[in-house]
Formats: sequence, C-alpha cells, structure tokens
Amino acid sequence: MITKGKKLKTNFKLKVVRDGAESEVLFKEILTRPTIVSVYMKNNTGSCDKQNDSLAAHAAELAELGYNLVALSRDTCGSHLKYAAKKKITYTLASDPDDAFAKAADAIVEKSMYGKTYEGPARAAFVIDTDGTVLAVIEKVDTKDHAAQLKAVLADL
Repeated sequence: MITKGKKLKTNFKLKVVRDGAESEVLFKEILTRPTIVSVYMKNNTGSCDKQNDSLAAHAAELAELGYNLVALSRDTCGSHLKYAAKKKITYTLASDPDDAFAKAADAIVEKSMYGKTYEGPARAAFVIDTDGTVLAVIEKVDTKDHAAQLKAVLADL
C-alpha cells in the first residue's frame, strides 16, 4: 500500500456522481484542495452503509476543515445516484469498477468470501494533497466511526 509522503499517479479516469449528476473526470481534477478518498466495497451493504452514514453525518465539517471528500467503490454511477439520494450524500461518489485508484495506491489485497479467495481494493482511506502527495493513510477503516477516525488523522496533519 502506498505510504505517507509518496506521490500517487493521478492521470486516470473515474466516473463520478456529484450534485445529482454523473460525469467522467481525471482523478487529478478532483484534487482541487486536499482530498479524502474513502474506499468501500458496495452500496447498500451493512458495513459500507455504516461507513457512508458516518461520512454523510460529518461531510460539512470535513469540508469546513478544507477537504474534498470522495467515497469510492466498484458500483456504477447509476447505483451511486440512487444511493446518494437514499442516504442524502452530498460528497462525491466515484465509480471505479476497474480498480484504477486501488492500483495507483498499490492497495489491491487478497480477500476471501465463502471459502473463495479473490483480489480487490482494500477498505482504506487516503488523504491526498493537490499534487497527488499522500498526506495520510488509514489502512483499516472503522466503519462505525469513520469520520472520527478521519478527524483524528487530520488533526495530526
């Protein structure tokens, strides 16, 4: 996994949902100010819902602290549009079915479900500066209190 101080490659495309609309952007275009990228697995699943509920409850506060907030999963933008409306999400949701972000962050890990192993993106969070420099990494997200976990990390920056 990429570490603090390393530079992330930012020249890859993502489809995003912002303000109720879908668009395709280069990742570096999201970095208009320091940006938190919180990776989760799937919309409408228990732990992922808790992770996003925590973010949604504190999104305005994170914005006031000067950070963009992006939650990223493999879900489609169509799914993200419905999810944002259902959860009242005001921050950016990014669709990354090809794991472009996880590859750039060297955050592809081996997982297992029902006895089968596969590779997928780590449930992690990254604080990235406008030039792509990684300011902090949370390798294990506390889904129930992710916002508090992020605020503690941000306080040390």
